[in-house]
Amino acid sequence: MRRGYFLCISLLWTALSWGQAPEWNAKFEQLGPLLPTPNNIRTGAGAPGPDYWQMKADYDLKVVLDDELQQIHGTGTITYHNQSPHTLEYIWLQLDQNIREEGNHTQLTSVQRLKDSVRIKTLVDHLEDWDYEGGMHIQSVTAHNVGLPFTINKTMMRIDLPEKLLPGKQVQFDIAWWYNINDRMLDNGRSGFEFFPEDKNYLYTIGQFYPRMAVYDDYEGWQNKQFLGDGEFALPFGDFTVEIDVPADHLVAATGTLKNSKEVLTQQQQKRWEEALTSFEEPIIIASEKEAKDRERKRANGRKVWKFDAENVRDFAFASSRKFIWDAQAVQIGKNTTMAMSFYPKEGNPLWEQESTKAVRNALRTYSKYTIDYPYPVAISVHTASLGMEYPMISFNYGRPDRNGNYSRSKMYQMIGVIIHEIGHNFFPMIINTDERQWAWMDEGLNCFVQYLTEQENYENFPSRRGPPKKITAYMASEKNSIRPLMTNPEQLRRKFDNAYTKPATALNILRESILGHELFDRAFKIFAERWAFKHPKPADFFRTMEDASGTDLDWFWKGWFYTVDHVDIALKDVKWKTTIPPDSEAYREKMIEVNTFPDGPGYMKLLNTPFYFYGEFMDMMDEEIYRSRYADKHFYELELENKGGLVMPVILDFHFVDGTSERVQLPAEVWRYNEERIVKIFAFDQPLHHILVDPDEELADVDMSNNIYPSVEHISRLQQFRAGQE
Repeated sequence: MRRGYFLCISLLWTALSWGQAPEWNAKFEQLGPLLPTPNNIRTGAGAPGPDYWQMKADYDLKVVLDDELQQIHGTGTITYHNQSPHTLEYIWLQLDQNIREEGNHTQLTSVQRLKDSVRIKTLVDHLEDWDYEGGMHIQSVTAHNVGLPFTINKTMMRIDLPEKLLPGKQVQFDIAWWYNINDRMLDNGRSGFEFFPEDKNYLYTIGQFYPRMAVYDDYEGWQNKQFLGDGEFALPFGDFTVEIDVPADHLVAATGTLKNSKEVLTQQQQKRWEEALTSFEEPIIIASEKEAKDRERKRANGRKVWKFDAENVRDFAFASSRKFIWDAQAVQIGKNTTMAMSFYPKEGNPLWEQESTKAVRNALRTYSKYTIDYPYPVAISVHTASLGMEYPMISFNYGRPDRNGNYSRSKMYQMIGVIIHEIGHNFFPMIINTDERQWAWMDEGLNCFVQYLTEQENYENFPSRRGPPKKITAYMASEKNSIRPLMTNPEQLRRKFDNAYTKPATALNILRESILGHELFDRAFKIFAERWAFKHPKPADFFRTMEDASGTDLDWFWKGWFYTVDHVDIALKDVKWKTTIPPDSEAYREKMIEVNTFPDGPGYMKLLNTPFYFYGEFMDMMDEEIYRSRYADKHFYELELENKGGLVMPVILDFHFVDGTSERVQLPAEVWRYNEERIVKIFAFDQPLHHILVDPDEELADVDMSNNIYPSVEHISRLQQFRAGQE
């Protein structure tokens, strides 16, 4: 039997007694006006409708990597399928390498101060003062050997079609280009090269290396927002055939399936690869550290062409170096077998050989559990010393031991976290294909949330940075003019990593742990992934699916966490104690003796030293004897709670009694629906309270825990000391 009872009394009169009605900010009003109107393309349930459509772009590319000049030269045929009901007069492509051309908008729109002391690298970053010619050079665009007119607008290129592209038709054109590869160690680029002066070799991690079709969709037509650096990419799905011409002693890792392994691998490497295809217990070394060191010293003559195919992917990337060590392991995901692989130079060992492929495997299994079974044949982790970056089936990840191969546990966890995060991007946005250019939280935030689950489920005491509510409180309590709502374009964000990564991951963790519970949340989240795998979801599709599949109205949650910069600060302002026990009764004397046995005496609660007796008044209101007996000898507590942070959330209360026992009560967020600023609630118990805690496990990201306890912290501290002395 429950020891406590709380009365269903809303006490609206209490709000009126404060002299004026509370300010109303519509925190519980529906999101409807803020979301696009549902239609046959995107339904009100958050699912693709019967008329949903999306474009398709296929690529047949031939790329040459110049290891002497650090250049990419490419030719390719792009086939664009118009699967929309619209007729197109022109098409748009992305030239993201143009972010490094002279006079680019990133340079012109950046603002900074000239300090008394500044690092050269920082100055270079601000001024974009590279010592090479940046940008993508388009040499030709043709169809049937006839030149097509095109216009380059910074990072976007428009091709004017010779005739209108009708629905259900396709256009095919050839394109040739080249560009100078950037130094990632200088500019922290998403792709580029790293030079190793000790052995005078390069490690190339290459993305955004070809003109890529922009997205055309039902939501906004062409996605032609310029690439300024923070807003990443929006791309259609398609099939790729790619040939990569590299020095003969390079190993290449890439999106897709290697089609000519017997031509580019040694017999020994081929034998190890075939062994790895059935190695489910541990990775197999395909190219060893000794072999990598030999390649570093002995420069082979000639070149090799590595051929890859990839189906139904939105992008393609590759890595190439003679420094690579390579290991691989088979991972069973549902009915699919995927090869988890790592490519890394000797500078990454021993850490990478021990942990990288294991982290890839753990990510694939856990993300598949919460979304869909990983559908691709490979998942690759490539070691770099710079920024982590993701592409379909391949990612570039940092985390390097020192020159002697030593590393701390912190460095190990950092590396594992980066690998899980970047491998996780295979799901968000490479499969569940969100528009990174517009909504950073939809790929980074959803990904960080599942990254947190992966870390916690696969590693003991993993120090996760994103997900735990306590890790976000400092940011949430920041000056409001220094932060932005999640529903802000990434190019306008301040404190991007706190905003687009940590805050949405924490919000979803709270939604799962403290609002919906695992069963409802996990099912709804999985349905979202299943509905939108290999499609283009928007924020409204996520919000609507989570509500539709969980059977819960969450508009108040999306409004608070995603559309505002409010924070959680629920304060326990006041507590009043009343009792129905007659003060001249034996029961009353026993209770007060029990209270007085504690070291803080009867003053352990400010208002408890003289409880207000309303036995007669209370019992006169009870017409039936059953109610008289139920509420006789009870202790009633009136709690006044204030929403100081503005973000409406559930109220979690721990009631601790004088006998050392406790009881938890969770009030849903709707308790604030009549008054978003202050509520009063009555609870009834069989015995007096010793103290009350709000959000006792710190699971709601409350920024100020000092006002979550009644009475003061000092009283509770003395209680803890007393109890510790009795043990």
